[in-house]
Amino acid sequence: MTSPKGAPGAPDKLDGTVLKIASVVVLGATMSILDVTVVSVALTTFTQEFNSTYATVAWTMTAYTLALGAVIPVTGWAADRFGTKRLYMTALALFVLGSLACSMAWDITSLIGFRVLQGLGGGMLMPLGMTILTRAAGPERVGRVMAVLGVPLLLGPVCGPILGGWLIEVASWHWIFLINPPIGLVAMAAAYFILKPDEPSPSESFDFLGMLLLSPGLATFLFGVSSIPDVGTVASARVLVSGAIGLTLIVAFVVHALNKDHPLIDLYLFKDRRLTIAVITTMMFVVAYMGAGLLFPSYFIQVGGHNTLGAGLLMAPQGIGAMLTMPVAGWLVDKIGPGKIVLTGLPLTLIGLGVFTQVAADTSTWLLMGALFVMGLGMGCTLMPLMTAALVTLSHEKVARGSTLMNIVQQTGTSIGAAVMSVVLTNQITSQGTAGLAVASRAGTPEAAQIVAQTPPPVLANAFSQLADAFGNTFVLAAVLVLLTFIPAFLLPRKKSENPDVEAEGARPVMVH
Repeated sequence: MTSPKGAPGAPDKLDGTVLKIASVVVLGATMSILDVTVVSVALTTFTQEFNSTYATVAWTMTAYTLALGAVIPVTGWAADRFGTKRLYMTALALFVLGSLACSMAWDITSLIGFRVLQGLGGGMLMPLGMTILTRAAGPERVGRVMAVLGVPLLLGPVCGPILGGWLIEVASWHWIFLINPPIGLVAMAAAYFILKPDEPSPSESFDFLGMLLLSPGLATFLFGVSSIPDVGTVASARVLVSGAIGLTLIVAFVVHALNKDHPLIDLYLFKDRRLTIAVITTMMFVVAYMGAGLLFPSYFIQVGGHNTLGAGLLMAPQGIGAMLTMPVAGWLVDKIGPGKIVLTGLPLTLIGLGVFTQVAADTSTWLLMGALFVMGLGMGCTLMPLMTAALVTLSHEKVARGSTLMNIVQQTGTSIGAAVMSVVLTNQITSQGTAGLAVASRAGTPEAAQIVAQTPPPVLANAFSQLADAFGNTFVLAAVLVLLTFIPAFLLPRKKSENPDVEAEGARPVMVH
C-alpha cells in the first residue's frame, strides 16, 4: 500500500490496514506480557507440585526475564536481515513451542529450561511489534499506534493474576501454559495473511562480537540484580560478581559499538537529544512504576487478606484508568508532542502512589482501588508517549534499532525496579519487628493457622500494622523516583516533532509495510 508520508493529505486516523496489522501485533505482545504475570500466581503451586523451595521456583519467572533481555539486542539486526514478517512468525512459533514444552515439564529444572525457550520467542515479539506498527502507520501517527500497542501492557498486569488464579483453581497449573498455543496459532495465521513481506537489508554484516558482549552482559547483569531478593542483600558474591561481569561486558560493548560501522545496537542514536531524554525519562519511570506495581498484589494478599484471585481483581482499576487515557494521549502526542502529555501523567501517577505511601492495616479497599485508577490514568499518559518521543524523530531505517533500544531500556528498568523494591520491602519487614509474624500467618499452611491460633489478637494486629508500614515506606521510595522523573520530563519536546523522513521526502509516496 502507498501513502504520502507526511503529506498534508495523509490519513489522520488509523485506517483499516493499520488496524489489521495492529491486531496481529497485539495478539503476540499480549501473549508475551501475559505470560510474565500469569506465572506469578503459580509459584506456590510449583513449590508443592515439584517439592521445591520458593527461591528455586522463582527462577521460572527470572529465567523468562533473562531470556527476554538476552534476545532483545539481536532483534533489531535480525529484523533488518530477515524481514519483520518472517522473524515475527518465527518468534510466535518459538513461543508456542516453549509453552507446549512448559505444560509437559516433569520437574522444576525442565520447567525453568522451557521457560528460557519461551522467553527467546517472547523477547522478540514486543520490539518487532513496535517496528511493524511504526513503519505501517508512518511518523504522523506514531502516538496512536503506540497507544494501541500499550493495550498488552495493560492487559498483562490486570488479567494475568486473575486468569492464572482461576485456571489453577478450576483445572491445573498446566493450563496457564496451554492457553498460549491456540492464541499463538491464530496470531501466526493472521500474520501470514495480513502482514506484507518487507524488504530485508542483508548488506549489513552481523555483529557477532557485539552479540557476544551485549547479550551475555545484559543477561548476567540482570541475573545479579534478580538475585538480590533471593540473597537479601546487595553485598553478596552472587550479586556483586554477576553484576560486575555484566557491567564489564556492557562497557566493552559500548567501546566496541562506538568503533564499528554496523553495531548490534546503534549507540549513535543517542546523538538525537530527544531520544536520549526519552530514554532517561523512561528508565526512571519504569523503575518506579513497575517496581511498585509488582508489590500491590502482595499488599492485598499479605496485609488485606485477599486470595490470589481477589488480589488480581483489585488490580483491575489500574488497567481501566490506563485504557481511558492511553488512546487520547496517543492522539494528542501526534498533535502537540509528548512533553505536555507526560507532564500531565506524572502528577497523576504521583497522586495515586502517594495514597499507597500512607497505607495502614485497615486502609479502605475502595480508597486503594481509586488510587490505582488514578495511577492508571497517569501511566496511560506517560509510558507510550515516552516511546513515541523516542521513535518519532527516527528515520525509517533506524526504527527497528530504536525499538530494540527502547525495549532493552524498559526490560532492564522493570528488572531493576522489581529487585530494588523487593529488597527494600524485605529489609523494611525485618526492621519492623513483628511484621514477619504477619507474613507467616498468611502462608495458608497448617503452621500459619497455628500461628494465628496461638498469637494474642492485639499482638497479631500490631504485626499487621507494622507490615503495612513496611509496604508504605517502600512505596515512598517509588514516589520519590517518580518525583525525580519530572526533571528529564521537563526537557521533552512540547510541540509536534518532525520526522527526518517527512522533511526529506515531503509528499512523495513511500511503501508502507
